[in-house]
Amino acid sequence: MSVCDQYRRVEEKVKNACKRAGRPPEEVTLIAVSKTKPASMIEELLPLGVRDFGENKVQELTAKEEALPKDIRWHMIGHLQRNKVKYVIDKACMIHSVDSLRLAQEISKEAVKHDLVMPVLVEVNVAGEESKFGVSVEEAPSLVEEMAKLPGIQIKGLMTIAPYVEDPEENRNIFRNLRKLSVDIREKNFDNVIMDVLSMGMTGDYEVAIEEGATHVRVGTGIFGERNYNIE
Repeated sequence: MSVCDQYRRVEEKVKNACKRAGRPPEEVTLIAVSKTKPASMIEELLPLGVRDFGENKVQELTAKEEALPKDIRWHMIGHLQRNKVKYVIDKACMIHSVDSLRLAQEISKEAVKHDLVMPVLVEVNVAGEESKFGVSVEEAPSLVEEMAKLPGIQIKGLMTIAPYVEDPEENRNIFRNLRKLSVDIREKNFDNVIMDVLSMGMTGDYEVAIEEGATHVRVGTGIFGERNYNIE
């Protein structure tokens, strides 16, 4: 099955999940996660109007951004080191993985330098997995409050990476809890905090995530096939 066929199949599942949840499909952005995949595979999707792509590594995002059309929206979804912020600040349309005040301060500093406002999401480790980045549910509101004071960034919402499970239903509570957290934070009415983005759900569980309120789902394997781990 071609990449385009696989994308269309995922798109159809997104629409069906929206229908089940009583949501308009326009509310959900499908991010094609192109990490470890060549630019040529991304090019195959462009005629379908696909413009939202996700990358985990700064080097890969910047190389592809340089090689591909400028109307592509690049989402930085992987762990971001502070010393790499300067390379993506004017290339990413959103940074999904802000997990500390120090990282937010660096993004703020570089954004001000480039005279832009960077939309960011706070990464929350809802499941409390030791192998994952992200702040705890308890720490998230105070991090959001501190980040909101920084110039050059706008806090658009929250992101989580749910555990890998065989049965996506096992992650329903994770997604539900992230949504509940976003409602709690929104009610605090912090300045510069919008809380209208919930980036959650990947190839194995994006349909459940949409049913629980995801606005952005990050699908790699379901569109591009298995990842190629051999490339650095």
